[in-house]
Amino acid sequence: MAVDRSHVLTAAAALLARRPTSSMDEIARAAGIGRATLHRHFAGRDALIRALEQLGIEQLTRAMDAARLGEGDAPAALRRLIAETEPVAGVLAFLFTENQLFEGAEINEGWNRLDARIHTLFRRGQEEGDFRIDLGAAWLTEALYGLIGAGAWAVHDGRVARNDVTHSIAELLLGGARRSMEK
Repeated sequence: MAVDRSHVLTAAAALLARRPTSSMDEIARAAGIGRATLHRHFAGRDALIRALEQLGIEQLTRAMDAARLGEGDAPAALRRLIAETEPVAGVLAFLFTENQLFEGAEINEGWNRLDARIHTLFRRGQEEGDFRIDLGAAWLTEALYGLIGAGAWAVHDGRVARNDVTHSIAELLLGGARRSMEK
């Protein structure tokens, strides 16, 4: 029986998004294969995580493309981006917490390209007067990643409804936590 690598990665991502400390045995069971088969495809946990990182980069790239970041005003583009990342937010949350991922030029280049696209969106919004200028675009980019990850964990833990997370992330990022006293 041929093993579908994308199926294994998808199963691993789903499990690790819920339980980041899962063992290779648990990952193999989640994928419906034996541990030896998993090891034939991924030499160890590090190799699996690196493959998941590549998958995450590809998924986030597709989400950015689907969000059409250059179209319309920046807040609308940001809302589309948040909505498009929702299906892969759990994987992104897991990857965001994996410190060892930030080693090596090839890996960093993938994230750097993604960061640059989001950074450009925030800069455009600042230049057009839609986003605050007292917060740097780099900080806003990191805040977006953090909120996407936090939203994924909150949905997973049942603290936030899946249907509410996109709106909640966008409103907090765009409006801040301060209550407006305007009537």
